[in-house]
Amino acid sequence: MIIHTRAYARAGLIGNPSDGFFGKTISCSVRNYSARVTLFESPELVIEPHRNDRTSFRGLDDLVEDVRLGGYYGGLRLIKAAVVRFWRHCRERGITLPERNFTVRYDSDVPVRVGLAGSSAIITATLRALMRFYDVDIPREEQPSLVLAVETGELGIPAGLQDRVVQVYEGLVYMDFSRQIMEEYGRGGYEELDPAVLPPLFVAHSEQLGEGTEIPHSDLKKRFESGDRKVHRAMREFAELTDRFRSALDEGDVGEMHTVINRNFDLRAGIIGISDRNWQLVNTARNAGASAKFCGSGGAVVGICEDEALFRALATEFAEIGAHAVRPEVTPPPEEIAEETGGSETAVEIEETEA
Repeated sequence: MIIHTRAYARAGLIGNPSDGFFGKTISCSVRNYSARVTLFESPELVIEPHRNDRTSFRGLDDLVEDVRLGGYYGGLRLIKAAVVRFWRHCRERGITLPERNFTVRYDSDVPVRVGLAGSSAIITATLRALMRFYDVDIPREEQPSLVLAVETGELGIPAGLQDRVVQVYEGLVYMDFSRQIMEEYGRGGYEELDPAVLPPLFVAHSEQLGEGTEIPHSDLKKRFESGDRKVHRAMREFAELTDRFRSALDEGDVGEMHTVINRNFDLRAGIIGISDRNWQLVNTARNAGASAKFCGSGGAVVGICEDEALFRALATEFAEIGAHAVRPEVTPPPEEIAEETGGSETAVEIEETEA
């Protein structure tokens, strides 16, 4: 039996970065990019390196460029941490895992370190494979917290729940991380929305702009915990913007959505420094008549661009500054929908052959 799983990139439409600060967000899948995991039984437990997990280089310049683009760590540590946290989860709940070893390998075309949640996609796909291999059922509402614990608990990476929620649920998701809900349930309140109400979106990214999410999140966390009034006010407004955006979705008010998206970015820029090249990414969209904000921590933007001719022109302008633009695929194509059975099963395939 060979297990194939996947998890998709995501774009934070509104509210981020308040997901780690008792805020609210709305996020959507970007199925144009995904992380894929293959897992099958084997005599020893093996985590196979990906081609991006390089250990040899042409020289110092090549090593420095590799670190600039991908950081100091590849996907191996993510999978190793996911396996350990899954084992801890089962042990804490008295779940006895059978003595079976496996080989796991991964692949991903999610642009790295640009806020499209490539790391959590690898972890989510790994968790799905482990659940299937060991026949362990983890309620869907608990899975995002488990994925987050891999990053924050095992690897010490500051992060929030937003990415993991939408990668588990997929589609378009409204998330409420208010303190009362978090303290009562130990997680947020998650509600799936109809992606059909979304106006035409675009996502553009530049891998030349990437940095780890831990850089801005670490500073924000310190400022929030120290009582920084500006940060606290911003987090409250991010939550308000999320509710405004949801109301605009319900009413089909695209003009309001444009306004709220732009305000989300401007508010973020007021509490976190924005590099000139990231400003260029945002302003390229705005100057063309589209709205724009970061998908995550920088390096990629999401916004509304209703006119197809304008999108083509915008894609050309992005290309001129070294960025790539796509229309995000939020839902699967009709033929795939017809085959799906619901829940996390939608991203799991079982190949009934022996490895």
